[in-house]
Amino acid sequence: MKNTRILALAAATALALGLSACANNTGSPGGTGTGGGGGGGSNAAAPVADAAIGKIFNASDAKGGTLRFGMAGDYDSVDPGDTYYGLSWNFLRNYARTLVVFKAGPGAEGTKLVPDLATSLGKPSDNNKTWTYTLRDGIKFEDGSPITSKDIKYAVARSLDKDTFPNGPTYFNDFLADVPTGYSVYKDKNLDDLKSIETPDAKTIVFKLKTGFSGFDYFAQLPQTAPVPVAKDTGTKYKETVVSSGPYKFTKYQSGKRYELDRNPNYDPATDPDSGRKALPNNITVELGLNAADVDQRLQAGDLDVDLAGTGVQAESQGKILGDPTLKAKTDNASAARTWFTVINSDVPPLDNVDCRKAVVMAYDKTGYQRAYGGKTGGDIATSLMPPIIPGHVDMDLYNFKANPQGDVAGAKAELTKCGQPNGFAMNVSYRAERPKEKATAESLQQALAKVGITLTIKPYPTADYTKLYAGKPDYAKANKLGLIVYGWGADWPDGFGFLSQIVDSRVIRPSGNTNLGIKIPAVDKLIDQALAENDAAKRDAIWGNVDKTVMENAAVIPGVWSKGLLFRPENLTNVFVNDGFGQYDYAAMGTSRK
Repeated sequence: MKNTRILALAAATALALGLSACANNTGSPGGTGTGGGGGGGSNAAAPVADAAIGKIFNASDAKGGTLRFGMAGDYDSVDPGDTYYGLSWNFLRNYARTLVVFKAGPGAEGTKLVPDLATSLGKPSDNNKTWTYTLRDGIKFEDGSPITSKDIKYAVARSLDKDTFPNGPTYFNDFLADVPTGYSVYKDKNLDDLKSIETPDAKTIVFKLKTGFSGFDYFAQLPQTAPVPVAKDTGTKYKETVVSSGPYKFTKYQSGKRYELDRNPNYDPATDPDSGRKALPNNITVELGLNAADVDQRLQAGDLDVDLAGTGVQAESQGKILGDPTLKAKTDNASAARTWFTVINSDVPPLDNVDCRKAVVMAYDKTGYQRAYGGKTGGDIATSLMPPIIPGHVDMDLYNFKANPQGDVAGAKAELTKCGQPNGFAMNVSYRAERPKEKATAESLQQALAKVGITLTIKPYPTADYTKLYAGKPDYAKANKLGLIVYGWGADWPDGFGFLSQIVDSRVIRPSGNTNLGIKIPAVDKLIDQALAENDAAKRDAIWGNVDKTVMENAAVIPGVWSKGLLFRPENLTNVFVNDGFGQYDYAAMGTSRK
């Protein structure tokens, strides 16, 4: 997902997705503290670098206080049916519950799927074409009304309308059986025409798929299964008045500026025994539209608690923090199944010529890309798109990156001659305006490619609309010559499909809101279908490795950096840990000692 999901265990192959051919809570919301005490007080654990990786730092069950998030810029939406940023999927667990959820737990626990609104993981039948879930007793919306299976069906149904909700994954669109062309709940709100989701009673929901899919529980954890009451749905404006099903509810929504959440009095922790949610703070605030450097400074000053973006401090802050033992002790250098990369948009001539694309790949400065993300602390130089932590990754170096880390000027010029552009060409490079690391990436690309005659003009666009209106809108990107599109992606779940499908399959490209920003390779689409038809996990993983290789052979991306992030935790944070399911601190488990 955008900027987002990571899964840090190769052992997650046990959760492999496949096409069919033929749980304990980490702590109750109340109770006494454990481990390091309340955090920030006399019983607080002493800060130690990486103390929140694979384990809980300042473990506590103490409630109270306000947990303060801040973020440079904004993200797509708080509407669970219209969001695809990992930070959002992490944070929304505070106000939205789904059928299934990644557990709020440190290390490997964060990669485990556990039931949330459902009583268990899905029950498959008909060779994995049919999946049934039963809802828990006593689950309610913030107004006290019961949550029923029809509320979940409606939530998924509304998310199918990609004209209204261009953000978010397309998995349900792609896999549900017999979805009418152009289906929209705003044309047919009674849901009668959506026969692929059945609700035989108020507690049962049944999904019917085009073809068997053994990993459907991964779909059931998507935010799109968070219930929406039909009477309260206001379409694109629903984000302003989201109805909570989780432990917190919105009390203030100021678009692009500030959100405030208080406890939801109708959330019953007894109905939530498996997710690991702690619901420790009394209140949650989110400040948006900040400057990235200011976020880092306010974290160090204790004026903010968490950087919502969750990708680590900026490069200029990193040097100061790592050089100060006191500050370094408050950091966690978290690895991620995420790649920071740049799409080479084949819609923009002359990048429709593979040799011109190869010239770009050979010319860019790998060390410059890595410096933009903070050097080795920010990640390793990538030689392909899929990170090593994803099963099926193959170690490859098709363009001799390791031998030419600062770029192969001679090789790039030879490719330019092959594609009929011996003197180079001009185009634009885009990035998300509020992200200094992406700006530095664009500047590094501009400098490196100029050495071979490729002239780049840098174009910043707002993060919140980057994929909806600009880089992810093919007509706009082509018309505005966005030949290079700076981006990043983390796995939606731990296999090749969960990482690659939404960024390299040309069939997921739609008029706007895309996460595939211009990769159109028929051989890749064919390999994806082969992987989905393969039941043997080892053979399936090998196909995903071949997908990655084919993307690189076609010079579809500048692979950039396999990500790490230096996260900063102020002393007042309690129950803080990196959730390997997000590669960020777990936003549904932490608390604060600052009352």
